[in-house]
Amino acid sequence: MKLKPLAIAAVTAGLGIASWTGCASKPAGTDVMAKVNGRKILRSEVDKYYSNQTSGSQQPPPSLEQAETLRLNILKELIDNEILTQRAAKDGLLATEDDVQRKLTDMKAPFTEEEFQKRLRDRHLTVDDLKQELRRSITIDKVLAKEITSRIEVKDSDVSNYYNQHKADFNVVEPQYHIAHILVTAQPGQVRNLQNSKAQNDAEAHKKIQELLNRLDSGEDFATLAMNWSEDPESSGNGGDLGSSIPESGLKGTDPATRDAVLKLRPGQYTGIIPVKVPGDKPLNGYRIVRLIDRVPAGQRDLSDPRVQQFIRDRLRESAEQLRKAAFFEVLRNQATVENYFAELILKEAGTTASK
Repeated sequence: MKLKPLAIAAVTAGLGIASWTGCASKPAGTDVMAKVNGRKILRSEVDKYYSNQTSGSQQPPPSLEQAETLRLNILKELIDNEILTQRAAKDGLLATEDDVQRKLTDMKAPFTEEEFQKRLRDRHLTVDDLKQELRRSITIDKVLAKEITSRIEVKDSDVSNYYNQHKADFNVVEPQYHIAHILVTAQPGQVRNLQNSKAQNDAEAHKKIQELLNRLDSGEDFATLAMNWSEDPESSGNGGDLGSSIPESGLKGTDPATRDAVLKLRPGQYTGIIPVKVPGDKPLNGYRIVRLIDRVPAGQRDLSDPRVQQFIRDRLRESAEQLRKAAFFEVLRNQATVENYFAELILKEAGTTASK
């Protein structure tokens, strides 16, 4: 139950933080918006997330009702997180300072210090704010791992039953291609890879991609070279892996040179240097080397296929996790004493009451 962007955030972007006036039912002081087993959730906490979610948008200000809905949803997320955090404290599962520092280091790795600080400023956060949220997030993950994910068992019979019930889903209509690439662009600027390497013009780009091809030909690992030198921020961190497989018809959406080169590859092979052009047949944009990770032929995929088994296990595990997490949280919420003063205020101002 980690804080996440809410659907309504899109329509509330750009609004300043609404004020919360006093109300007779809330405790002394106007800063307490809710309590969970006596632990206060302050207005400043809600304001921080509200500002984070609504800053930087060019959309027009929403109505007061839309703004209050967003604040109410943020408060509910904070209440949910507090319930899980209190359970973690009871079970001795609170995140340690080492846990937080490791996660922070991982988050900072793709950026320079200046870039990282700018991202924090854009989100109206300090390092301490981020560490506090990381501590909460890691703590909740520990609770859910102990109580939910570690207890899920997917049996072979479950996999077999799922396959028999969804056999048609594993009939591959056309060949599928799983590819990775190393991309070097000719445009000047900065890029994120392990070497912070960026070609600044076409001559540098061509020289760099040729050097990388030479290193591949010498036996160096494709994924390692991609992580260190590729200029594609979306895939360099994954060793150049472009993610899910592409159907053969989908290759038609790529440039013809890439499509034709990939169709000639066997799994494990890579292309030579392929010129890359931006849409609209504009001037040369850069160069790439593409590796075929796997090719799945058309036809019925059997249950004996390890990829089929892994897909089914992942699907069954994910489904079980969602159900059990929802049930686990509902039980914890039933056991908690929650006082949502902000919700009470909204009803009072509307002349509505939820009292029995």
